[in-house]
Formats: sequence, structure tokens, C-alpha cells
Amino acid sequence: MLNIKVNNQDFVYNAVSGVAMLDGKPVEADVVKLSPTKFHLIIQQKSYSIELLEKAENSKTMRILVNGVKQEIAIKDKYDVLLSELGMDKLMTNKNNNIKAPMPGLVLRVIASEGDVVKKGDPLLVLEAMKMENVIKADGDGTVKRVAVEPKQVVEKNTLLIEMA
Repeated sequence: MLNIKVNNQDFVYNAVSGVAMLDGKPVEADVVKLSPTKFHLIIQQKSYSIELLEKAENSKTMRILVNGVKQEIAIKDKYDVLLSELGMDKLMTNKNNNIKAPMPGLVLRVIASEGDVVKKGDPLLVLEAMKMENVIKADGDGTVKRVAVEPKQVVEKNTLLIEMA
């Protein structure tokens, strides 16, 4: 059993029986694989051209093109559903609230400010080490609780740079 969320619309697919469910009702689907990344789908008498654009390493999320429109897909198998029901899916996210210096260096610029809401990968500050500029990025979504350094400050490895909430 796979739970598939496409742009906030939930599908359930039973791989054993081949039955797909939409809003709790079975739907008939006909899929033709045109290439490793392209498919043609007929579901409820509507035709769709589908192309796989990007697949996450964990195979749980994908970006696809459906009739020329980009879509995000999230897939949960029976184990993901069980972990979510038990509230254990929150434990699996390794959120680090402290951003520390990965190496000794000089803080060149502080990009983030206290109270800023940041997404994973957003730049927080620039640290110069061995004559190279290193952009320190957020390792998860969150809010900047406290900036513990300022520009021109020399820091050692593992010095607290930014505290996240």
C-alpha cells in the first residue's frame, strides 16, 4: 500500500491488487511506459502525459511534469504511515538548533538576523578560512533565535555561530 500526495491530493495505491483509490473510491488507470522517464496515463477517462524530472535519493519525493505543469509528489509506504501514526516521524528529522563553525576562521559577513525565518540551504553567514570564503547555510527550516558572532570576529572550530529555534 502506497499513500501518494500530489499537490495536496491524496491517492492510495495497492501494489498487490493494482487498485488505485482517490478520495476513498477506486479508480481505473491505464499506464503505458514510453521511456524510463516518460509515461502516458489514462485515469477516469482523462489523458495525461507524465515525465519524471527529479527523484530524491530516498525515493520518497519526486518532481514530475504532468501535461506541461510541474508537480511535487510525496510517497509514503506502510512503514512511513505507521511511523507517522505513532508520532515517530518527527523523531526521524535531525534538526540541529546550533550552527557551529566547521573550521577556525574569520566571520566576514552575517547574512541572517535574529527573528529571520530561514529554509534549509539558505545562507546564514560567510566564514573565511585559509583565504577561502565559505557560506554557512541553514541545515533545516527554522527561525534565527540568536546570532552569536559579528563581522570581523575570529572563531575556532565548533564555536557557536547561530542558534536556531
